[in-house]
Amino acid sequence: MKASRRRFLRFAPANAARAPIRPPWALAPSEFLSTCTRCDQCARACPTRIIARGDGGYPEVSFRAGECTFCGACAEACTPRALSTARPAWRLQPELASSCLARGSVLCRACADVCDRAAIRFTLRAPRPSVQVDASACNGCGACVRSCPVSAISMQPAAFTT
Repeated sequence: MKASRRRFLRFAPANAARAPIRPPWALAPSEFLSTCTRCDQCARACPTRIIARGDGGYPEVSFRAGECTFCGACAEACTPRALSTARPAWRLQPELASSCLARGSVLCRACADVCDRAAIRFTLRAPRPSVQVDASACNGCGACVRSCPVSAISMQPAAFTT
């Protein structure tokens, strides 16, 4: 079944869909799709189990399962070389939705507490805390996504964050 048909059957508008997040060190999208054999070796090799089969059988990353440790196991397991540590892993940043508890004046720092790089910071200001993401400190590991109690964080390509 084609991805657009799946989106239709899930009642998801086509313009709401964003490109899937491929495993770290993936080739450019069109090159990745033509090189990847959908063998699932990268998913089997991933120690945190964040790589799973997505639309069309191609591997996608879900940070709901955990975080990327940048161990390189997925790239080592990729025999067609659709993943290679010779290139940058990716450039992702967290995007906080309006449902973020801190933005709604609820004391929550779950995402900042799990961020080893201190890329998410809270500043206490009346009437609510201010949340900032330091793009230069964020490595795109996705640890913050799983920690959010209301699923208000998603990882997006750096060019699409606000």
